[in-house]
Amino acid sequence: MKTHGSITHDRAEETIEAKTRWFCSLSLSERMDLLSFFTDLALTVNPGLQEQKHAESVAGCIQVLSAT
Repeated sequence: MKTHGSITHDRAEETIEAKTRWFCSLSLSERMDLLSFFTDLALTVNPGLQEQKHAESVAGCIQVLSAT
């Protein structure tokens, strides 16, 4: 289903590439607002996150994005 830039409610069209294009279309201040929102959300759900030190990345959790 092609939408030609219109709004869609089809989950099949929610690709990582589409989400990346949307995120890149935001201004820096909008991106920072989202970062702040998600940080506040994570801390609300799990307040202990603030106490964790020395976080390490998990092997095998790399996502490769293709250029559009």
